[in-house]
Amino acid sequence: MQKLWLSSAFAFSLCGCALTEPPTTVADLVLTNGKIYTADEQYRWAEAVAIKDGKFVFVGDAANAERYQGGKTRVIDLSGRMAMPGLNDLHVHPVEGFAVEMYQCVFPETFTPDDIAKKVTACVADNPDAEWIVGGQWETDFFLKHDIKSPREWLDKVSGGKAVFLRDSSFHNRWANSKALALAGIDKNTPDVAGGEIVRDEATGEPNGLLYERAADLVEAIIPEWTPEQYRRAAEETVKAANRFGITGLKDAATSAAQLKAYKEVERAGGLKVHVAASILVDLLVSKEKGLDIKAFNRLRDENRGKNLNTDFAKIVLDGVPSASRTAAMIENYTPLHPGDPGVNGLLIHSSDEMKTLIAELDRDGITVKTHAAGDRSVRVTLDAIEYAREQNGDSGLRHEIAHAGYVDPTDIPRFVLLDAVAEVSPYIWFPSIKTESIVRAVGGERGEHYWPLKDMLDAGVNVVAGSDWPAGALPDMNPWVGIEGLVSRRNPWGAFPGVLWEEQAISLDQVLKIYTKNGARAMKLGDVSGSIETGKLADMIVLDRNIFNTPVDDISDTKVEITLFEGKIVYER
Repeated sequence: MQKLWLSSAFAFSLCGCALTEPPTTVADLVLTNGKIYTADEQYRWAEAVAIKDGKFVFVGDAANAERYQGGKTRVIDLSGRMAMPGLNDLHVHPVEGFAVEMYQCVFPETFTPDDIAKKVTACVADNPDAEWIVGGQWETDFFLKHDIKSPREWLDKVSGGKAVFLRDSSFHNRWANSKALALAGIDKNTPDVAGGEIVRDEATGEPNGLLYERAADLVEAIIPEWTPEQYRRAAEETVKAANRFGITGLKDAATSAAQLKAYKEVERAGGLKVHVAASILVDLLVSKEKGLDIKAFNRLRDENRGKNLNTDFAKIVLDGVPSASRTAAMIENYTPLHPGDPGVNGLLIHSSDEMKTLIAELDRDGITVKTHAAGDRSVRVTLDAIEYAREQNGDSGLRHEIAHAGYVDPTDIPRFVLLDAVAEVSPYIWFPSIKTESIVRAVGGERGEHYWPLKDMLDAGVNVVAGSDWPAGALPDMNPWVGIEGLVSRRNPWGAFPGVLWEEQAISLDQVLKIYTKNGARAMKLGDVSGSIETGKLADMIVLDRNIFNTPVDDISDTKVEITLFEGKIVYER
């Protein structure tokens, strides 16, 4: 720490001279007497900043900052507190998450069968006029841990005559009762859909109520949509939560048309006080017969684009999850679910050729693609598709993202660099926990434990960004500080689960903050205007209740944001 603050003092003297604007500039806001981590590689620390018209006009020492004060300048004395650039969450589903919280039958993944029965019964009683009870989240290993012969019939007993449809903690698989299946027209003769499985009773062949991956879409398609007003309220809650956690940029990782409109409505009302990149869900606009409806995609882009709403992004879901359902696409087979089961290595929702066509077409239209690829085979297929797009279109300058990328074959790591592809990791959901225990068991042995080779990727020069993936993973919120701690410690931040997940892949706090600030801003296409505290950039900045460089690693997740500035305006004060 002595070396750190010696370098800081040196940075103060440089900043005070090298970054000085003309002294005639009168700032709107000055924050001074702090320990300001700038994320600027040339000047890592400062004492003060001056802000004018939403941008930093001075970054440096406290003495020189006084020259920017005028009669109308607001001055905030940080009193030694740490400040830093705002954080960026590059994978989150916040509008869906808040809609789920407000309007569905929600329970934690720790619930037992008795707990779920009581919760569903209560939700039925509380919604006497509803035809559907939708909610979740059951643990991915729920039906391995609990001997329920027919999930469908079990759920029938507590459904009160309503259609019941419950998601698992991955948000990839569903549990339906008989009425939900009947309303969707799913019976013994319904064939499995491409990219999904209708799980069946071994003796009768009847659907047993579990629907994996795309099979769940058969029911999702007939569930009544939330209203525009409900979506708008969820988008407003999204902004409040982002401001509270110090998130100044977020990428909605699977945005529907209704969610886009909600963001747009909030922006029109002046309430979108966070940078939003909307990854429009390609899977809603693509079919096996006709491919991607690029005209419809571009209409959604053009109709909803705004000052703080960038719609030049897309999302493709390529595979599932590497847990009990064994649907993430792996190069080698999973461990057998039951002794004697045939080998399985997951599924690809889109073929290799389809992925090449999709990414090349989107790349040609200036759209950055985020692909859900949780298994090493799906990662490879996505890299092949990005390579094909480069061959067809030349270097578009677009930096396509591979979301999750938890299992990556070592030979594929250098390809990220060669193709300028981004590895997007989800540190809030992969430290030791119920979920990772299920994943390691399904993948098996040392291969299962070698999950998220983050240090190897950074050492190879891979550009890495991070996201929470909330509300997937049974997460309580989109708190980025939990993920930040997990990247440094690779332990469960709450001490709720023992062990370390592949400790050799832990990285430094400096590296983590770069991932959440500069790397994130660049992936949001904001690298020139946000992501670091530098003169000329937007004043997206947060003040913390502690100096996280002096905080024990196990306490980083307890960090609270005291002030959030978005484009120079205070949007949150604790």
